[in-house]
Parts: sequence; structure tokens; C-alpha cells
Amino acid sequence: MKFALLWARRVRAIAAAALLAAALPSSLLQAKTPLLPATAAAISGDFAECPSFFANGTPPAVQPLPRLRALCYDAFAVLHNGSTKTPMFVAQRLNRALVEDADEKRSNRFYADARLPRAERAELEDYKRSGYSRGHMAPAGDMPTPQAMAQSFSLANMVPQSIEQNGGPWARIEQDTRRYARRAQGDVFIITGPVYQGEEHSVGANHVRVPSHLFKLVYDAQTHRAWAHWQANADHATVTRPISYQELVRRTGIEFLPGIQVR
Repeated sequence: MKFALLWARRVRAIAAAALLAAALPSSLLQAKTPLLPATAAAISGDFAECPSFFANGTPPAVQPLPRLRALCYDAFAVLHNGSTKTPMFVAQRLNRALVEDADEKRSNRFYADARLPRAERAELEDYKRSGYSRGHMAPAGDMPTPQAMAQSFSLANMVPQSIEQNGGPWARIEQDTRRYARRAQGDVFIITGPVYQGEEHSVGANHVRVPSHLFKLVYDAQTHRAWAHWQANADHATVTRPISYQELVRRTGIEFLPGIQVR
């Protein structure tokens, strides 16, 4: 009787794991940072498994909020906000070698990240007929391997973005950032994310919040220079002159480079 009970529990566990695995693209099942099962460190909020995406290994200083979860991927890290169903920020490290290696074929296989509780994540249906694109925060064009490319299509790395903005001004900002990283003498750290100001607007049954603005912070660890692009999430918005690091901190309330003297 005891043996039969243990066997039944084991069968249920195997079945549950199979269902979870089916929620992810097959290319992700051998990730360096295991997606199945999610480890405690991968979602604890401290980015213990991927400090290399942050300058001096130190993540931004963020005010504690409910439903914040840290997710590590091969080529970027996400602090996900389960209240907005979008990232709070996405962090990357680029340099010349990584940019020159970023020539992977675009996968275009968007997916909901099974590491996030269902009540805290966006689903594919939320973006359908929404009038918004699934806007990458860590760009697919930055990804150095097929696996990293596949991971970049996680909806945890997306926000509802103006279609015109995504394919136009924002794409140029991403390209300019890659060009800078290719010329830089060392590592360049990039932090990208949404900002929510004014009237609240969301898409889909899961109420994925639509940002009013997007930012992209660029920090050159060799020169200690930093600047940020600040774009309205709107079709009419054009590329504007970057703002200072201090101005970005003032607008967002987040110290993105704690302990670093920025020039």
C-alpha cells in the first residue's frame, strides 16, 4: 500500500514536469541558467546567478514592491513586475566581441515564461489584436547564440510598444547602442525598461500595462560615461537627444548604478 502511494506521487510529479516543459520552446530546455525547474536564486530578486550583466556586479537599487522577480537568461537579466506583467528593467552587458557574434537568425517564437506564476505574467493572447507590438527590451539583434536568441522572445522581456516606434526610432536607438558597444574599449552595460505616467492603459485579459515611455541607459565601464535615451511610447515620437544619468534617476526614482561615480 505504501509503495503504491509513493509510486502514484512520483507519476503525478513526472506529469506536472512534462506539462511545465511543454510551455517552453524546446531550444530553452538545455539553458545554462536552468529554466526547468526554476531555482530559488533565479527568482529571489538578487540576481545571484547572473551578476555579470550589472556594472560592478551590482543590480539597480529598487524600492521593494510586491511581485518583483529576478530572472536570469543567457545574455540578459530581467527584473519582472508581476503587477504590470512587464519588466521593471532588463540588463545587458555588451562589448565588441559580443556584438560581432550577434548574427543569429531571428527565431520569432514568442512564449510565456513558465518560471513566472500565471497570475503575474503576460500570455500570447494578451497581445493579439491589441494594436501594440511585443517590444523587446533586450533586443533580439544583440543575442550572440541561438539559445540566447530564443530566450529573448520570452514575454517577460516584452512590453506593449507602439508599432511605429518599435520598428522606427526605437530600432535606430538599439542599432546606435550596438555601434557604440562595438567601438568601446571594454564592457558597456545597458539597462532598458518601461515607465508608466498619466492615465493607466492595458491590453489583454491579463491587463498587461502599456508604458507611456521607454528608457535605455548606456554606461561605458571604461570611461565611466553614462547617458539615457527617453522615448514616448507613441507612433509620432522621434529620436530625441539623450538625457543625463542624473535626470534618468530623477524621472524614474531608481538608482541604476549604485556606488558608481558617473561622468
